[in-house]
Amino acid sequence: MPTTTRFDLGGEGLPRMNLGGAGKRILQLAILVVLIILLMASTTSIPTGNVGVLTLFGRVTGETLPEGIHLVNPLKSVQKLSIQTQSVKESANVPSNEGLILALDTSLLFRLDKDKAAFVFQTVGDNYAEKIVEPTLRAAIRASTSAHSANALYTNARELVQQQIQDELKAQLAPRGVIVENVLLRDVQLPAMLKGSIEAKQQAEQDALRMSFILQKEKQEAERKRIEAQGIADFQRIVATGISAQLLEWKGIEATEKLAASSNAKVVIIGNPKNGLPLVLEPK
Repeated sequence: MPTTTRFDLGGEGLPRMNLGGAGKRILQLAILVVLIILLMASTTSIPTGNVGVLTLFGRVTGETLPEGIHLVNPLKSVQKLSIQTQSVKESANVPSNEGLILALDTSLLFRLDKDKAAFVFQTVGDNYAEKIVEPTLRAAIRASTSAHSANALYTNARELVQQQIQDELKAQLAPRGVIVENVLLRDVQLPAMLKGSIEAKQQAEQDALRMSFILQKEKQEAERKRIEAQGIADFQRIVATGISAQLLEWKGIEATEKLAASSNAKVVIIGNPKNGLPLVLEPK
């Protein structure tokens, strides 16, 4: 039989609706749809490397959500902020302490402090990198380079300048909820004339060091030869002191005796007028 809906008047004259089986199913389906909509509106997902800042009617509640799926009040909105490492590259013309203008390329690595995400969103907004990070970086670069000469910035003061910029940024940005990880000086470009004079000076210093090394090496070689010659002279003096005419005559006699004892044919003449030693003549 078809389902019918019947209206009647109650005791107070108001209409009363009597739903059949199909009406009940429609009502249950409507309630289910409403519940699903409410559940979906209360569910939010925070991606990896982000935090969620909750707001209620435009007011920051101070609550933050970590990564994952969460159930929240459907009246609250969720603003997702990245806490991953970000980078800012800055190319600026900055002065040295002599007033010369240098081109300095700098990179800054930073990230949002997740514990201060709600504070940053409330006081600065989600574009905090443009509002506070970049201007602070420019100011720190100028303050650091103005304390050094152009020659020092181009040669041995780069690491010092880099550390000074990093320390200044940490002091300025940490209270604002931004963590500074590292500052990198990619390049320092000087005016062409100044760069040429600095490079010429460095070349002259290298040449002077090389010449000093050569001279030192030559001095060492001369000292070695002097010591060697002195040793030879000392040896000759000692040998000359130990050789006498009697020793030479005795050595001659010994040699003559050995020749005389030899089986080879020979003629020995006694009475050499020069040294008195015998002359040994070998027959033809």
